[in-house]
Amino acid sequence: RIATLRPASLGASALANEPGATHQAGGESGTVGATGVAACGRPSCPSRLSNLNCSEQFPPSARTPFERLRCSLSFPISHSRYPMAVPTAASAEDESHEDPKSPTRQLTIKLDTDTQKSSGIETLTLEATRHNTEFTAHGKVINLQPLLALRNRYLQTLTEQSSAKARFKQSEQSFIRQEDLYLHGASSKRSFQEQQALWEANKAQAEATDFQGKAVIDETRLLWGKELSDWALSSNSNKLNPFLTNKKKLIQITLPSNKHLPESIKTLFIEASGDRSKAHKAEFISPATQTETVAQGESYYFQVEGKNMLTGMNLTAWIPEQVEQRNGVTIPKSALLWHLDQAFVYIQVNEDTFMRRTLAMYTPIAGGYFVPTAIKPGEHIVTKGAQMLLSEELKKQIPAEDDD
Repeated sequence: RIATLRPASLGASALANEPGATHQAGGESGTVGATGVAACGRPSCPSRLSNLNCSEQFPPSARTPFERLRCSLSFPISHSRYPMAVPTAASAEDESHEDPKSPTRQLTIKLDTDTQKSSGIETLTLEATRHNTEFTAHGKVINLQPLLALRNRYLQTLTEQSSAKARFKQSEQSFIRQEDLYLHGASSKRSFQEQQALWEANKAQAEATDFQGKAVIDETRLLWGKELSDWALSSNSNKLNPFLTNKKKLIQITLPSNKHLPESIKTLFIEASGDRSKAHKAEFISPATQTETVAQGESYYFQVEGKNMLTGMNLTAWIPEQVEQRNGVTIPKSALLWHLDQAFVYIQVNEDTFMRRTLAMYTPIAGGYFVPTAIKPGEHIVTKGAQMLLSEELKKQIPAEDDD
């Protein structure tokens, strides 16, 4: 749009092109003659002002304020290198006009049924779904070797405890017999005292093994919590067997410092690559007794199938918020396109018409995306061939070769 340029208006007494008009500019006074030439009293004025100082060899920075005004008023706009003008206001008709070929304008794409089939375009009728909002947390596959070491210590302590109790029981019976013999004068006092000392030593050894077993239990619960301690220290528990055969993995999930795990949450989704659509379930075990040094939030133990997971691997966890579920639709991953930093899909309006629909909000989920707004249940979304529709839309926005 080209606006008409007009010279800035001056007051009635401002520098009229009349003989005898006086002016004051830049601290110097002069008189404008009949020809519009001002005499300023400087030696260079006669030659410089003979053409109002408006030639290109005298830029505005070399002119006085009065000379700049005279140049802008005395010559046409097209002849002045430094015009002094203001644009006129655009008409309401110009402001409301929209170029039909504007790239931001959304166009409809029409394709007949045969073209759709040959282009491989497929659509899906969307159904209403409900979805919980989620937040992400950091996870890590835990090494079970320290827990297994505690388990081995405990089992060894149990063995020593059984042996100590057996010795104590035997020495107790011997002490009772020796005491009876000593009371009836059939044994010496020294033999009785030796048997008594052996009995007391075996009793102390049995008590020591009891303390060692309790110490291992306390250490295990302190480091791993009650649930995992029971799994590891129970002699007839088989819950650790899947972890020993790599069928399952133990993971620790650490929440952000401002988040909490709702009590109703017993499962969440985890994935090593960070791709929500590939995430799989993890089952809650118990709260953790230690947190990660990075996240500094609440930590919990979960168990997950051990496919393609190695000890020490970092994970991303998606945890549902304890809020009301949102209504919306679930779209396939193949339906979403990106162009000019905008996410959008194509909706089939009728049998031969398609239209682009921009998505301002969507959430990655397993198998696709959850869209709470912008798309309604029952609409037909393009799941295959959306890229071809985008190319067709962009092609229509290209102007013709002879279009001015």
